[in-house]
Amino acid sequence: MPTIHHRTCHICEANCGVLVEVEGDRIVSIKGDPDNPLSRGHICPKGTALQDLQEDPDRLRKPLKRIGSDWHEISFEQAFAEIGEKTRAILARDPDSTAVYVGNPNAHSYGNALNIGFLEKALRTRNKFSASTVDQMPHQVANLRLWGHASMFPIPDADRTQTLVILGGNPMASNGSLWTVPDFRARMKDLRARGGELVVIDPRRTETAKIADRHLFIRPATDVWFLVALLKALMARKPHRPVQDFVTGLDEVGALLERFGSEACAAACGIPLAEIERLADRFAAGPAALYGRMGTATQAHGTLNAWLISLINIASGQLDREGGWVFGRPAVDTVSVLPPGSIGKYTSRVSGHRSVLGEFPAAAMAEEIETPGEGQIKALFVVAGNPVLSTPNGSRLAKALDSLELMVSIDIYRNTTSAHAHYILPPSGPLERDHYGLFLLPMAARTIAVYSPPTLPQTEGTLHDWEILRGLASAISGEPVQAPAPREALDGLLRTGPYGLTLQQVEDAPSGIDLGPPPTEQLPARLRSASKSVACAIPEFMLCLGELEIPVSEVSEGLKLIGRRHLRTNNSWLANSRRLIKGPDRCTVMMHPADAEQRGIADGATVKVRSSAGEISLSAEVTEDMMPGTVSIPHGWGHALPGVAMANALGKPGVSVNDITLNEVDPLSGNAALSGIAVEVEVA
Repeated sequence: MPTIHHRTCHICEANCGVLVEVEGDRIVSIKGDPDNPLSRGHICPKGTALQDLQEDPDRLRKPLKRIGSDWHEISFEQAFAEIGEKTRAILARDPDSTAVYVGNPNAHSYGNALNIGFLEKALRTRNKFSASTVDQMPHQVANLRLWGHASMFPIPDADRTQTLVILGGNPMASNGSLWTVPDFRARMKDLRARGGELVVIDPRRTETAKIADRHLFIRPATDVWFLVALLKALMARKPHRPVQDFVTGLDEVGALLERFGSEACAAACGIPLAEIERLADRFAAGPAALYGRMGTATQAHGTLNAWLISLINIASGQLDREGGWVFGRPAVDTVSVLPPGSIGKYTSRVSGHRSVLGEFPAAAMAEEIETPGEGQIKALFVVAGNPVLSTPNGSRLAKALDSLELMVSIDIYRNTTSAHAHYILPPSGPLERDHYGLFLLPMAARTIAVYSPPTLPQTEGTLHDWEILRGLASAISGEPVQAPAPREALDGLLRTGPYGLTLQQVEDAPSGIDLGPPPTEQLPARLRSASKSVACAIPEFMLCLGELEIPVSEVSEGLKLIGRRHLRTNNSWLANSRRLIKGPDRCTVMMHPADAEQRGIADGATVKVRSSAGEISLSAEVTEDMMPGTVSIPHGWGHALPGVAMANALGKPGVSVNDITLNEVDPLSGNAALSGIAVEVEVA
């Protein structure tokens, strides 16, 4: 007799509620949960991939040990014993020679979040890397400087705004990123029904742009000039809602902006000044919100972009107001639980990158492995990550990994990164674990508390991901981990949270407890800055902006590269889903017809795309959705490398855009600067 299990889909940031129909140990169907107050029955194709991940014959069920090019199944006991012994020997020779890389899926595992620190402590390492410096660190640096805490993420109050401007984001494909906003299309229909407007600014006419009221092309990696021009226009207006008295330094920022001409800024970014002035009028009237995401973060001025985005929302009177720029008040308040973060506590060994929130740039990982000397990384632990495909100049990193004395991957697949490991430790199946959106619910468009118990029983002989982390920590340190299990810890976090809930109360509401829209008028009590104020004139940011010069040429020569994502992908880790991989080729280089004609390139032709870092070959997709002078290649592809054991992915491997990206970073955050790279495209 089939049974229905309520669950949160933990594949992407949307955290949609789903209903999983199970008969015995067989999954019959996965559908959207209409009673979930956040997702309201919405489900995207990724939700059905939960079944694919759970049942995939390529998913690893037992630990693997590599000897030469051969893989052997071993027990967890043997793996922990051997890894512990080898790690201790490496640490004895050089205490600074170990490292950890933490991948994107960890944000979707509260068990990992509560236990990764045990492994890092056992390794005694300063060499910490993560996917955060590939896509989001500029936001966190701006959060720390403006609000006093790196995890205090502001979000647009989409359900109550009148003007929503999206810069370099594509929530129709992502369902939000650093903004948990499932069922985005329906939310935008509601916006339009109340007389509001959605404006998308992007070098590509994205899926989100196609449902917008207005789409404006912007030249790649020139966002800073658009934002300067918009902030100047706003500061010349008096907003209908005055700026709060706990906000300081706006006049200092305004004085700095006087050195930049608005017409020159508009010419540099390719957006007419009249359009910028129009946006300023709408923001001054409000309620309005400007949201910038991955496209704004993955460029040389990513942190300046994040700062200016917040200043625009502040200067227009939209901070902490209904329909504006708001902060969540989640059932588990991570801002109260986590440390605020630090910058510059350490510097990296080779290039002297400063640490940001305890991490070095992922773009610097290869050089730290390659470069001899004291502190050279000899042992690397990769936790649910695939940096060969997801970090800059991935082919260089792949070569560096082969020089490691010890590499351990916690992963469910033998993929392009774990294929280099000496040990792969697979966690239990995705539907065999419980779930709580510890990091994502604080950024939700509507505040809910929802917990998912395991849908299926844990397979005998397997370990959950957090159990593997504890096993490794104990094997390396020689001491058992003394801490409550994640479920017990979650109960404690809920009890001490702002609503005083218990885990049992949350579990008794399988579709979630509705805690209402994001609260407003809660600042400055929520601020974590020592002064309980928002100091806008951040010296480091002011200095960096003051040193910039507007590009003289209105139109850059050659082609500029940007990334993209698709609704049926999520970085590299859904590539083996039989449902999601089917259909047309999605790993293409999009380019405008005029650029294609100039180079003699026909739609569907195989072309070479070359940068100073390397060259890849893939199919051309000629489309007017691209801004002239711009090409777009998705990330997360390139699976056809030695050692990979993912049959569906190998059927449609694509190529890795990170084989032609550079090891350049935003100096303020260490985030990879992937957008706006100069490339050449020619017929193969």
